[in-house]
Amino acid sequence: MKIRGILLLFTFLMFQAAAFAQNNITIRGSVEDTEGVPLPGASIVVKGTQQGTQTDFDGNFILDNVSPSASLVISYIGFITKEMAVAGKTSLSIVLEADAQALDEVVLIGYGSMKSKDLTSAITTIKSEELAATPTGQAMQALQGKVAGLQVINSGGPGQSPTIRVRGIGSYDSGASGPLYVVDGMFFDNIDFLNTADITSISILKDASAAAIYGVRAANGVVLIETKSGTYNKKAEITYDGYTGYQVAQNVLKVANAEQFTTIALESGSAPDAQFILNAMQRYGRSRVNPNVPDVNTDWYDEIMRTAPIQNHSFGVTGGSEDATYAIGANYFSQEGILKMRNEYERFNLRSKIDFKVNDWLTVGGNTVISNATRYDAEDSAWRQAYFAVPILPVLDPLNTDATPIAYANAQDLGYRGGQNPFPTLDFSENRSKIRNVLANFYAQFELVPDKLTFKTAYNHNFETREKREVRLPFFIGNNFQREDASLFKGNETYSNQIWDNTLTYTDSFGKHNLSVLLGGSFRDESFEQLRARGLNFPLSGEEAYYLDLAQTIVNEDVGDDGRREYGLSYFSRVSYNYDNKYLLYGTFRADGTNKYQEKWGYFPTIGAGWVLSEESFMEDNGLFDFLKLRGSWGQLGNDNVPGSEGSITSQVVTTALGDTMFSGVSTSSDFTSLKWEVTEEINAGLSAAIFNNQLSIEADYYVRDTKDAIIPVQRPLIPGSIRKNVGEIRNSGFELALNWNKKVNDDFTYSIGGNFSTLKNEVLDLGGQAFIDAGTAEFRQRSIIGESIFAFYGREIAGVYQNDAEIQADPVAVANNLAPGDFKYKDLDGNGEINDDDRTVLGSFLPSYSFGFNIGVAYKGFDLSASAIGQGGNKILNRKRGEVIFTNDTNIDRDFAINRWHGEGTSNSYPSAAGIRKGWNQRLNDYFIEDGDFFRIQNITFGYTINKKKTNPNLPDIRLYVTAEKPLTVFSYNGFNPEVPNGVDNQTYPIPSVYTFGVNIKI
Repeated sequence: MKIRGILLLFTFLMFQAAAFAQNNITIRGSVEDTEGVPLPGASIVVKGTQQGTQTDFDGNFILDNVSPSASLVISYIGFITKEMAVAGKTSLSIVLEADAQALDEVVLIGYGSMKSKDLTSAITTIKSEELAATPTGQAMQALQGKVAGLQVINSGGPGQSPTIRVRGIGSYDSGASGPLYVVDGMFFDNIDFLNTADITSISILKDASAAAIYGVRAANGVVLIETKSGTYNKKAEITYDGYTGYQVAQNVLKVANAEQFTTIALESGSAPDAQFILNAMQRYGRSRVNPNVPDVNTDWYDEIMRTAPIQNHSFGVTGGSEDATYAIGANYFSQEGILKMRNEYERFNLRSKIDFKVNDWLTVGGNTVISNATRYDAEDSAWRQAYFAVPILPVLDPLNTDATPIAYANAQDLGYRGGQNPFPTLDFSENRSKIRNVLANFYAQFELVPDKLTFKTAYNHNFETREKREVRLPFFIGNNFQREDASLFKGNETYSNQIWDNTLTYTDSFGKHNLSVLLGGSFRDESFEQLRARGLNFPLSGEEAYYLDLAQTIVNEDVGDDGRREYGLSYFSRVSYNYDNKYLLYGTFRADGTNKYQEKWGYFPTIGAGWVLSEESFMEDNGLFDFLKLRGSWGQLGNDNVPGSEGSITSQVVTTALGDTMFSGVSTSSDFTSLKWEVTEEINAGLSAAIFNNQLSIEADYYVRDTKDAIIPVQRPLIPGSIRKNVGEIRNSGFELALNWNKKVNDDFTYSIGGNFSTLKNEVLDLGGQAFIDAGTAEFRQRSIIGESIFAFYGREIAGVYQNDAEIQADPVAVANNLAPGDFKYKDLDGNGEINDDDRTVLGSFLPSYSFGFNIGVAYKGFDLSASAIGQGGNKILNRKRGEVIFTNDTNIDRDFAINRWHGEGTSNSYPSAAGIRKGWNQRLNDYFIEDGDFFRIQNITFGYTINKKKTNPNLPDIRLYVTAEKPLTVFSYNGFNPEVPNGVDNQTYPIPSVYTFGVNIKI
């Protein structure tokens, strides 16, 4: 019955508009500006009624059931509203003139919208057309390089979410620095379930004033997403968007080949390594090109990677009647990984969005998204194994007759300590996650006073389940290169997030005064539950055996059942006021309550102001500025992304001897973390302008964002270990600039150029009285120091490489440490004539000090060509895989070292020798292991052709064909696959591939 009722409602919505079309006429038309550029989304309404429609992407519209004597009201943001009599015409060509007083679009803000000309905050909005060019299953990847101050760090793994940072890192807990995602009113930690084609716009709320209305989840910025909706009085529009293509690994890291590896092994002076080379020649023969090298030259990266397909298909229907709108759709996305194993991502989405005008004072609606995804993650250890695997080892070794089930080669048969071959790991491991999301949003909006006072109540619920399954099958390659037991891990995770919002909005204009007031309350209930277990030795008969009931042994220590539940109650308000469209005032206040911290309530105010100078009489006919606004804001908001309070207070009886007498007492210690909110306080000053007849837009901002009461680890006096306290302070500051130029040369040719540039300075201001806090490992130290960036790399600076024995003998440090030519020469920073830990210094930050994006677009008749580029600089990367030589030195090494190593006087003053790289003196963290993370990338090139039904046959659909090259070229000096490393430590990141696709858009 429920399904039948839904079908009847859908049929009613699809055909209601057509039912009344018998007595009147149907009008077809177009809306353009004075230069002939189509205006998509322009509103056409029959005067005196609610009947109307909007233009499509090409500025065309169809309006049914119109009286021949009616008048139409045509409006578009940034243009003067026009009224036109129908006069019995069935075809209309409408031209709108630009309105210099209303050039700004309406943008989303928290719990509402506002004209961008009235904003006092830093908000950047990206439309769906800008997202569509990027072939990806993760919508946020499409924003890379498009928003100043937004850092998007991609992952090459299929289905993996990118790392997102808005204006730097403000918490010591790196997991607490991500933004809040708001999708149609619902809160999320990520949006990996969302289809890019379903998005209408993404707004980045960057400063505290803009984000504060969302409270303690928004301390690191807000990503506000609006999904596609239907349109009142519009015929059903059917769309298909799809592409297919392939992914190719780019910038493949080069490691030493067999000849280079042999040379390094012999130069090292290691007798065992020389013997291993001989063992390889005895087992596999000698090279015919060079008989001193084994006849095996395996490129392990080439062996474990492949070209991988990608495809995406989206189908949607939108429209509406006089009283209702609808948007329904489906999407299928599939992506294989470039690693040769079961490494893939598949997602199927269904969505529906309905709004219904019950009467003049009540509108109700609902939005549902159902996402079902399956992801097979890569076995990341295979990347490390491929890097370290010696090139004189083949993939398969027929001589390894004891190997089962496949005769893979074993480096231990040559004398090496590890097996090194990555293929057993790839072939006998599987990591599957089934991810299901259900987003449901329902609302009712009451017009208490028409056009003035509105009450809205909305309920949002996101329910997510994750079923994890890890399978490890047994194999035997050698006595110390085997997996004896079949292992099966299963874990079920359930997330539930409910939000109930109630808002009252009053909007009014009187004289030159314009006022909007919002009052609201919000309740949220979040819960998480997890059940996990591991079993050993199950039947090896395929997936039908991957159940714990079939395992012979359950590993008790791997059985767990836990969860948590958190509540939040908030009250918030907002006032937006402008006088005469010149003087702007904006303020919010939010009170947040939670059961997460000991401090139950936090109170967070913000305020912003703006001055539209272009509205002043002294700016009339200035000859340059069509629009000019100065704006500034200040705000505070809490951050509850940091884990809550934990631990306990313990007491124990202690007995000790004083003299000849025993005394007993009680010793009390506390591991309890009594925490409160981290507080983000931000100042933002900005400028918005349009010049040259509104063809060039400018957005500039300078900000200072301080995280006060930051939760950091604090060492306890006389007691080992640390405890978390609200005593830190971290600052992020920077400048952001965005420029966009749009020009129509003639009726056939238009072009656009845009760019953005941003800086970032991250600085630790307070550590609760501590001089520093260490992170990382002892071998690869990161240190937070007051006045420096958080988690800065900390080690020794290289002054050069000792070139000969004379230099060694002339330096007491070299003599004392038994150094040799080819060893590093370190800087004596404290000048005491010794090299020790006191000579360590900050070697750089993993956060870029600047980043930029650039785009250009050209359109000629039906053809269009666009290109974009991005880049960043000032950041450092710890090449951890290169530094792993500290743990084992009988593996392969990168080709960069093989070519540039010191191998005689004058050959290098920055690389050690083959023998030197194995010494502990040279393996201490130094700036040889810390490399520049600067890069420049051609992000996207798209070429398309549109078949416009207006210019061909009105009965045909609009069709656009296009080809895309995504990330075809990246230029960098870092010695790795790519310089996009989220935390700056490259222990082997998944390569980011280039993607080449062919796509088609069809609109009926």
